[in-house]
Amino acid sequence: MNRIKLLLTVMYALALTVVPGAMMLTASPAFAQNSEIQESLCSGANLEAPGSTTPCETDNGTGVNGIVNTVITVFSWVVGVVSVIMIIVGGFKYVTSGGESSGVTSAKNTILYAIVGLIIVAVAQIVVKFVLSNVNK
Repeated sequence: MNRIKLLLTVMYALALTVVPGAMMLTASPAFAQNSEIQESLCSGANLEAPGSTTPCETDNGTGVNGIVNTVITVFSWVVGVVSVIMIIVGGFKYVTSGGESSGVTSAKNTILYAIVGLIIVAVAQIVVKFVLSNVNK
């Protein structure tokens, strides 16, 4: 029973960290406000030499970095949806196992592998975005 409580706590913590990040992907007023702030910062006093590239210049979805970023984002959403479905399936298997040890083990493994998949996708997205942001354009 303690393992189930721990698993639910970990899932809740992951949901709290993933949902705000997903909300930033939508076109909300807060997101628009952040981009307006970024534009204001970028259009402010430019201390760089004329003709040099500044950190404010972005790819805007064109070119290799934009395409890779879009592919990684779509792939992460697909894997996230599949993982959530598998967690629900694992929970259903757990409830309907009737205490049979093989059914319980199968359900626990399904839930565990779905959570591991979510973690791997989150870490992979972080690594890819870090690499894309540090690659010379």
